[in-house]
Amino acid sequence: MRNRYIDFIRFLAIIRVVVYHTTGWAFLSMVFPAMTVMFALAGSLMAASLDRSGPDPWLAGPAAVGRRLRRLLPSLWVFAACFVPAMLLTGLPLDWRLLLWLAPVADPPSNWWGALVTSPIWYLRDYLWFVLASPAALWLFRRRPLPTLLAPYVLLVVVELGWSDAPAVLRDFGLYFGAWLLGFAHHDGLLRRVSRRTVVGLAGVLGAAGAGWIFTHPGPRGFDLNDIPLGNGLWSAGFTLVLLALVPAGAAWVDRNDLVGRLVTLVNRRALTVYLWHMPVVIGLGMLAVRLGWDFGTRTGAAVHVLLVAALVGVAVPLFGWVEDLAARRRPVLLPGGPPVRAAGAVATPGVPVGAAAGPARVPGPRPAADRAGAGGRPVSSG
Repeated sequence: MRNRYIDFIRFLAIIRVVVYHTTGWAFLSMVFPAMTVMFALAGSLMAASLDRSGPDPWLAGPAAVGRRLRRLLPSLWVFAACFVPAMLLTGLPLDWRLLLWLAPVADPPSNWWGALVTSPIWYLRDYLWFVLASPAALWLFRRRPLPTLLAPYVLLVVVELGWSDAPAVLRDFGLYFGAWLLGFAHHDGLLRRVSRRTVVGLAGVLGAAGAGWIFTHPGPRGFDLNDIPLGNGLWSAGFTLVLLALVPAGAAWVDRNDLVGRLVTLVNRRALTVYLWHMPVVIGLGMLAVRLGWDFGTRTGAAVHVLLVAALVGVAVPLFGWVEDLAARRRPVLLPGGPPVRAAGAVATPGVPVGAAAGPARVPGPRPAADRAGAGGRPVSSG
């Protein structure tokens, strides 16, 4: 049975990312640090995938890693097939590094406009590295959980306070791999064994430390967490700890409203499609607004901008989302989340397709959404 609470968190995170990139409202990064939350959910999913493949993470690694990459890469290949030829025709040199569009272990090349449109690719790069590191990380985590969990945050402090030219991937290991390991702790049930008072106290300490750093070290856009990595890491760790540890007993309320339940299912099943294609929509609308003299800077203009982005992403979902079904070895559909088809005598369970076998709660789907481009697609450095 699907964990609808986790589905709902992912739904909120994806919507928040799209609204942030559309409006550039910096306060959203503190209200809901979506990126850290999404990496934590991905870590929980990865631990579950390794456990399904066998009791030893080292031996289970190849099969689990293969499944994760199969879910991740096909949507990227379709995205690249649309934009790489266009970039080649508009000045991108033909280079061996174009092969990175097949597996982005480093940032694949792009030209001036492609760097804006394809800016969310950094998330897939980090996700790929975290998946590759997971068999060893889970093995270490289950033997020495606390030192393993603290290691990324120690790395983040080292990078921020004295290693200014650290590689982008290494910097992001410090910033986000701790959240991935919190996902391990969630999957293994460690967070449930900690008292609520301890969780709230620890989250409060982390949040206070993060807020203190954020307000004393503002970035170029003020208190936008994406410009303040150390504050981001601390604040987001406290936020994510509360979300994962204080899980409500049930989440049937997600499906009480039929429209909300379907939207949550749709966005979860098309998370990677929404993530990849919302930025080209944001950039395209921004260019059109400049040409036509539209003003998206007012409150009404921002609302119109968000609605237009949502409508155009809604067009991209049926056009490209079926690739996610093929990657997950599901029957392709244009719009998932419709009413279930009931077999004779079958009883539908909210959030569970009729006829599907009940199983342990798990986090479905590939990971989306990142916060590395500002309003209008302004690129933000990995720091």
